[in-house]
Amino acid sequence: MSEPQKDFPLGSSDPSLTEQNQSTTHDPQPAVVDRSIDPLPRSRTGTKTLRQGSKYISLLFLSTIASCSFGYLAAKEQLPANIAPATAQIANSGSVLAGVNTNFITQVVDKVGPAVVRINASTTVVARSSGEDDFEDPFFRRFFGDRMPQRGRSADREVKQGTGSGFIINNNGQIITNAHVVAGATKVTVTLKDGRTIPGKVKGIDLVTDVAVIEIDQKNLPTIQIGNSDRIKPGEWAIAIGNPLGLDNTVTAGIISATGRTSAEIGAADKRVNYIQTDAAINPGNSGGPLLNAMGQAIGMNTAILRGTQGLGFAIPINTAMRIANQLIATGKVEHPFLGIQMINLTPQLKEEINSDPTANLKIDVDKGTLIARVVKSSPAANAGMKSGDIIQTVNGKKVQNSNEVQQVVETTKIGSSVQIQVRRNGQTVSLNVTPVAAPPLAAVRE
Repeated sequence: MSEPQKDFPLGSSDPSLTEQNQSTTHDPQPAVVDRSIDPLPRSRTGTKTLRQGSKYISLLFLSTIASCSFGYLAAKEQLPANIAPATAQIANSGSVLAGVNTNFITQVVDKVGPAVVRINASTTVVARSSGEDDFEDPFFRRFFGDRMPQRGRSADREVKQGTGSGFIINNNGQIITNAHVVAGATKVTVTLKDGRTIPGKVKGIDLVTDVAVIEIDQKNLPTIQIGNSDRIKPGEWAIAIGNPLGLDNTVTAGIISATGRTSAEIGAADKRVNYIQTDAAINPGNSGGPLLNAMGQAIGMNTAILRGTQGLGFAIPINTAMRIANQLIATGKVEHPFLGIQMINLTPQLKEEINSDPTANLKIDVDKGTLIARVVKSSPAANAGMKSGDIIQTVNGKKVQNSNEVQQVVETTKIGSSVQIQVRRNGQTVSLNVTPVAAPPLAAVRE
């Protein structure tokens, strides 16, 4: 649905895999970077014709001035033939990057655009008649008390409309989008780029990762090529296509600003996702649309922005989105591994506070790690012998530095399979085998 400034649905996190002490999620607004390129001032150096022996020196000097002032001369004069080809290409194309194909974004849009769709979701809500609420006001009840007229409440049904984006992932008419775009919707329609509007059916939603799959009764539709989000790096091109604020087929471009942003960092502690950060403009209505690389491959699904910021958009990595989508297509639901622990990131300051507290009955001999604050009764962690005060060091042999890393490793494990966890307990190393189960419904929503 058309989302607020924070595009994701909010909820409290499951005690099994959530960092409890979170830092402030809204960083100060970054300075706006001016990407415009001001032309260099045109040289005022006189270029008089020199006499014998100086003619060639003068020509060389003029060529040097022309190459230094290309930002202005490109629009006014023809470049001398002896300027290096790369410089001439920059001046003629207006680009600041030598050898770059300035039409690659257009080519990506032409290739991918037909596979990006608009999703309209209708939700029916019940509202009370406004006129009868007056008699429930404490002011009126104070004066009338029991003499207040007893009136039945009529309920009006109101249909709310929301708009999001999505993209077609296969020839069976299956589309992925954000869960919050269609969660609770009573009617969903999909509008293709060619203008056709087709009824859509929600195949499944997963609130834990904010991924949903919609299906339409159409075959042989254009699809998006899926990339590999594990290989992307900050600084690479990022292109977003979607329907922000109802403006269909809007294209924005920027770069990958960062990878591995945790749910807690962006204010979505109830999610199990490490997000891609981009400065490609994302607005309400972009939710569910693709984030693309320079080759037109989907590397993410746009999902969130931070209120009051510029250049801070976030996308679910496509590897995560497709892993969840495939489960929704196969079974209509997603089961998330559940250990039953609450975790806190250990810091030197926290270590000192615990060790100096005589009532803690706990001694910590490491400065970093993931401290177990609570173990849920009768949970897999409790059954495996995990205790409050344990400090997780490795999961399945992989060293983990914080609760987010623990969560990500556990999330990719198979339910019912043993997970080897090594903890530090009162100065000793203890190895435990924990067998995760499917998260209970309430826990799954909170994780």
